Amino acid sequence: MINFISFKKIFLIIFFAIVLTAYYGCGGKQVVNTAEPDRDEILCAEEAPPSAMKHSSLKKEHAGAGVVSYAAYDDTAAIQHDTEEYDHINENEFKAAAINPLSTFSIDVDTASYANLRRFLTGSRMPPKDAVRIEEMINYFIYDYPQPEGKHPFSIYTEISESPWNKENKLIHIGIQGKSLDYDNLKPCNLVFLIDSSGSMSDPNKLPLLKKSLKLLLNELSGKDRISIVAYAGAAGLVLPSTPAAQKNRIIDALDRLNAGGSTAGGQGIMLAYKTAKQNLIKGGNNRVILCTDGDFNVGVSSTGDLVRVIEEKRKDDIYLTICGFGMGNYKDGRMEQISNAGNGNYFYIDSIKEAEKVFVREMRANMFTIAKDVKIQIEFNPAKVKAYRLIGYENRVLANEDFNNDQKDAGELGAGHTVTALYEIIPAGSNQGIDGIDELKYQKIIVKKDATAGNEIMTLKFRYKPPKENTSTLIVHSVNDSGTKLKESSDNFRFSAAVAGFGMLLRDSEFKNDLEYKDILVLAKNSKGKDTEGYRNEFIELIKTADLLNK
Repeated sequence: MINFISFKKIFLIIFFAIVLTAYYGCGGKQVVNTAEPDRDEILCAEEAPPSAMKHSSLKKEHAGAGVVSYAAYDDTAAIQHDTEEYDHINENEFKAAAINPLSTFSIDVDTASYANLRRFLTGSRMPPKDAVRIEEMINYFIYDYPQPEGKHPFSIYTEISESPWNKENKLIHIGIQGKSLDYDNLKPCNLVFLIDSSGSMSDPNKLPLLKKSLKLLLNELSGKDRISIVAYAGAAGLVLPSTPAAQKNRIIDALDRLNAGGSTAGGQGIMLAYKTAKQNLIKGGNNRVILCTDGDFNVGVSSTGDLVRVIEEKRKDDIYLTICGFGMGNYKDGRMEQISNAGNGNYFYIDSIKEAEKVFVREMRANMFTIAKDVKIQIEFNPAKVKAYRLIGYENRVLANEDFNNDQKDAGELGAGHTVTALYEIIPAGSNQGIDGIDELKYQKIIVKKDATAGNEIMTLKFRYKPPKENTSTLIVHSVNDSGTKLKESSDNFRFSAAVAGFGMLLRDSEFKNDLEYKDILVLAKNSKGKDTEGYRNEFIELIKTADLLNK
């Protein structure tokens, strides 16, 4: 009898548990906006794979104003596994100028790699080699380039001097300075915050830091700007319809309602965010999706290739993309970089509230307001002066030479007031250094024009860009001479960028670093720090010291 009663109690407990689960079980539903129902905005977990609800339950919250939010919580979220992913980087090698005189690449204003490797070093760990993208390290810093004059929205700066890691070679420094905006006549913004609120975002340096970061951005916007919020966890939902930025309390309340839990339906979130941005498009304004995530998409459209194709299709609507990465342990860096490259966008890693201030406050207009799109650079090296060259970094931005004149080929965007910097290492003509070559051609000979030997012209720089609302590019051509400047006589711009590049080469254990050591980079950086109002360069110097200690 006792056993029967016990069995009956157990049965009833199980029965009621099933009933309660079914009652609340349109699960994974992130947000329901009862005022504006839409199938794309109200997605039930039934439509997601079973994995979307594995190990998770729902927590119902009444948010007021007819909005009910559901945030899944995941009891496996606390289990930490290091599953960070970085795409493999094949370092650019030297190319013979006589055989391959052209070098073509898309500009890159992303800075995520530098902030991410700083996170490793400040945590007393060396970063993975493939986490180190040297161009993003260099472009983390602002350089003192002349302001643009004339009809083009940027200036071009070049400088040539000795290579710090190979005295036989030289470095060519190329700098681009974007024109600053007229802050009194800024175009209004239509911003859609696309927020990953899945279980993997529960850590303090993820969703909580993300909320604080976006609140900083709110303080920089005007009453003409509008904000929407889309969140995704198992399914995507509209948390906040397009709202004037002046209604800060309403926007902050919507942010504060978000809780981390469930799986990550990144593809659904991206599509809903772009739909929301298009529905509220401001003609002639700054229309942008700001994706905040650790990149761990695992429900629905989740492969990197599929996501890139989705973004490539959506960029046709002239809606730009900003990606902000957060967290550690399961961070998917390569995926976010590829998505950013595909979406007329830029990519940052937010490792602290200080970095959030840099991205969203100090450099907000440079990061959010595009002044030129599809910006490409092509260099033609003079083989009479250059035996071989290699582009330092930009491995993921190299283009085919034919892409330079193809206006259908996507490239990088330049923001207002942005600086972009690139370095080439060259082996001078006449050097005895060996380089990989090809067999002698059977049907033609490589002949250098006599004019190429006259004067000090070392290369020609060609630059293409499109105004944000146009589809035809403009060409700028700029010749570069070698004046024979010694390293100690070069500018702070040149020496500091060389120090950053050298640091990246050491972190990557580059085959081209020769006998370069951290102490050499430390001296170079200290002597070229220049103006450092915000302390970013001094912080870089401290990172060199940390890396040196970790390698003792």
